[in-house]
Amino acid sequence: MQYKWLVLTVTTIGVLMSGIDSRIVIIGLPEVIHALGADAEQGIWISQAYVLGTIAILLLVGRFADLFGTKRVFTSGFLIFTVGSALTSFGMTPIQVIAFRIVQGMGGGIIFTSSVTIITNATPREELGYALGVNSLGFRFGAMAGLTLSGIILSFIGDWRALFYINIPIGIIGTVWSQIALKDTPRALFNGGQRKLLTIDWLGFSAFAVSISTLLLALTFAAYGIGSRTLTFGCVAVSIASFILFVFQERRCERPLLDFKLLRIREYAGGLIAQLINAIAWGAVLLLLSFYFQLVQGLSPLQAGIRILPFDIAFLIFGPLSGKLSDRYGHLPFTTAGIALSGFSLYLFSTITITTSYLTVVAFMVFFGAANGLFISPNMSSIMSACPNEQRGIGSGLRATFFNLGFAVSLSLSVLIMSFTIPYALLTQIAAGYTTTLSTCQAMFLQSLKTAYLWLAALNMFALIPSVLRGNTKRQ
Repeated sequence: MQYKWLVLTVTTIGVLMSGIDSRIVIIGLPEVIHALGADAEQGIWISQAYVLGTIAILLLVGRFADLFGTKRVFTSGFLIFTVGSALTSFGMTPIQVIAFRIVQGMGGGIIFTSSVTIITNATPREELGYALGVNSLGFRFGAMAGLTLSGIILSFIGDWRALFYINIPIGIIGTVWSQIALKDTPRALFNGGQRKLLTIDWLGFSAFAVSISTLLLALTFAAYGIGSRTLTFGCVAVSIASFILFVFQERRCERPLLDFKLLRIREYAGGLIAQLINAIAWGAVLLLLSFYFQLVQGLSPLQAGIRILPFDIAFLIFGPLSGKLSDRYGHLPFTTAGIALSGFSLYLFSTITITTSYLTVVAFMVFFGAANGLFISPNMSSIMSACPNEQRGIGSGLRATFFNLGFAVSLSLSVLIMSFTIPYALLTQIAAGYTTTLSTCQAMFLQSLKTAYLWLAALNMFALIPSVLRGNTKRQ
């Protein structure tokens, strides 16, 4: 077997596990909130904590990969993710579950960013789009499995803790297989690990982690109306100050965590910004659809999970196909069409009502999945191909940071937009399952969903600007 295909077997296990976990929590979130006695903001943070752990560690992971080699880093990611999953399943309070989800997110972040670097290093440039598209199949299969597994577990086992048990055997298999199948890179064979650790920009890492954490806290406070204005604006001020410190530190540091010269590469920077805007626009969509099916249509978690599958099926078809074609014709036709169609799909979601037929919703989800498949694989290939070989680890880390940051912002932004229409207290009751019928507030809740979709659709179209301006590099 060629090494590039052997690599794909390893990375696919990782993204498969990440895909399962992402959808399991989305579909099972109302059940987890109710079982733990959590309120709406704690419930969202059970989801957000995973993203926070992922974002906070990504740049550090990229630096580790460049210094120590991707094999060691990738294998450690499997181990941390498995331990985090086990700890999450033992959580007794919302705060404990949130803390353990952060650990799980750190492991997921290591897998997420290292897998792309490993594939890029092992795959010829002219085949990179296709390889990344194939790798994305693992995530989508995991996502599809997560939708159905979540419903099966909650419907027949009835214990939300079992949602995290299934990650443990997959994590063990992935840890062992990555250790066997992956090759050490030359830098990983170099001794002097302690000296290398001293060269890492720990001050920059701390400033970045504080900036991201306080930004997400500020968005949460604003979205749910909790805490005082002083606390919210205080978090914003700390986030801005920490980010300024991060930029200052990176510019003066001899070995920065993030080399800003990367952002001078037009193709890299354009793809990065387009990805961030697109992730903000669609990151919360599947959660909103899950709420629609469960809280408006009154379906069970299993039924809701099955009904969201058309999105992933469409993505499975168009992701690899778009990646393959972009290797020959360049990314621009596919990224441009993907962004435009994704924005139109979000508008279509805003037209859904209580009487909309499921077949119509299926058509919208297929359209949405195809649009995202068209955009994501070519865009990722464009970003990674533009990275210098010696900076692919940090380049992948920054790409993953922007992607996950977009998803995290999308969740809080969507709830903030919804809160303009529906009172926070009522939203909490609905999300926690304490309101079993929407008879008096159904119109208000649906209007809040419509408003969120329209804002996200408008925002998504701004991704066209950086995407188009970066140019269209062909791979042949």
